[in-house]
Amino acid sequence: MCPTGTSLFPSRNITNLRSAFDILDVDHDGKISHEDLKTSYSHADDNIIGTMMKVADSNNNGYVEYDEFEKVLLKSDGSNNVNGVMEDVFKAMDCDGDGKVGYGDLRSYLNMAGLDVNDDEIKAMIRFGGGDYDGVTFDGFMKILSL
Repeated sequence: MCPTGTSLFPSRNITNLRSAFDILDVDHDGKISHEDLKTSYSHADDNIIGTMMKVADSNNNGYVEYDEFEKVLLKSDGSNNVNGVMEDVFKAMDCDGDGKVGYGDLRSYLNMAGLDVNDDEIKAMIRFGGGDYDGVTFDGFMKILSL
């Protein structure tokens, strides 16, 4: 659901797109709405959000269900390529733009997503992603999401 731009990161494949979908489904109603995307991409204007919705909402019901989300992200050869979406999520979480998602960034997003996590769990996620006190890089973030 990334309408423009080229990747700053090398191509990556993951087998489960559900975690990416769940991050964008801010209100956890099983579908991604315009408002969900506006929350996730607070820096994007309504034209960009509208384009994202138009690209993904194949049944034109105003929402992106998981199967539509998956179709947008699946390449024609059947492999998953979530670079654009996950890069955008990572960039949105990286509030200071240092190329890492730190403790505060992760805590803020998990709380916004309605996930009840404690300090030790957040620190464990960062360690699992190979991060240090400064946070995790995009690769580490992808590793955390692969759980």
